[in-house]
Amino acid sequence: RAVAMSVSHSSRLNKLVREQYMRLPQDGRVQVTYVWIDGSGEGVRCKSRTLDKEPKSIEDVPEWNFDGSSTAQAEGSNSDMFLVPVCMFRDPFCLDPNKLVLCEVLKYNRKPAETNLRHTCKKVMDLVKDSHPWFGMEQEYTLLGINGHPYGWPDNGFPGPQGPYYCGVGADKVYGRDIVESHYKACLYAGVKICGTNAEVMPSQWEFQVGPCEGIEMGDHLWMARFILHRVCEDFGVVATLDPKPMTGNWNGAGCHTNYSTEEMRRE
Repeated sequence: RAVAMSVSHSSRLNKLVREQYMRLPQDGRVQVTYVWIDGSGEGVRCKSRTLDKEPKSIEDVPEWNFDGSSTAQAEGSNSDMFLVPVCMFRDPFCLDPNKLVLCEVLKYNRKPAETNLRHTCKKVMDLVKDSHPWFGMEQEYTLLGINGHPYGWPDNGFPGPQGPYYCGVGADKVYGRDIVESHYKACLYAGVKICGTNAEVMPSQWEFQVGPCEGIEMGDHLWMARFILHRVCEDFGVVATLDPKPMTGNWNGAGCHTNYSTEEMRRE
C-alpha cells in the first residue's frame, strides 16, 4: 500500500501557475532578499525589497530594518533592528538579476545583537588574515515530513537497520534525493562554495560540504547554504532539521564538523 507522505499544503499548489508569473520582465528593477539569523541563533529569516538597478557589489545594497520583537531579538517597546548587508549571492529562486543578501543584525544603538556572532568572528579573521585560514564544513541534516516524522520512514515502525544507507543508491535505501540535488544546483547557481554531498548513515539523513572558504567566508557561505536548503525544502513541502539527534535510539546523530588549515599547515 502506498503511504501518503506528510508534506505541507503550500507544496501542493500548482507550480506551473507560478512559473507564468516568474517569467514576467522586471523592467530593470531588482528583487533583493535580505537573510539574517534570528534570536534562536539557529533559525533564519528573510524579507525582500525592490532596488531600482542591479547591485554590483555589497556596497550597493542599502541597510534595512525589521521588527526584532517578532524574532526574539528585541523588546516590543524598542524593537527596531538594523540589517547590515555583508555578503551577496545570486538568487536561485527568482533568478538573475535578483539577489540574496546575508546580513548582520545590529540593535537600535548600533551594537551587535546577541546572536550576531559574525561581528566578533570577523575581527578575529581580520587579525589572522596573513595566515590564510581555510575552512571546510560538513553539514549533516535530516529530512522530516511536516508531521516531524523522518521523511520516507514507515508510518508505524522503523526502516531496516543502518548499513545500506550511507552513500546509498536505490529507492529502498535513499529518501529525498530530488531535494538534495535541487539544493546542490541552487547553491552552485547562487555562488555558494558547495563542494559535495552524500547520503548519510541514517535513512533520510544527508550531508553537504562547503569549502574551502577563507576567513569569514566560512560562516557566510555555510549560513547561505542552510538558508537555501530550508527554501528548497519549503518548495517540496518537507522540513530540514539540523537537530543533532532527531530520533532517539541507536540512530546516527547529525552534526557539522569542520576541517581547518592555515597556509603554513598546507606547505610540504
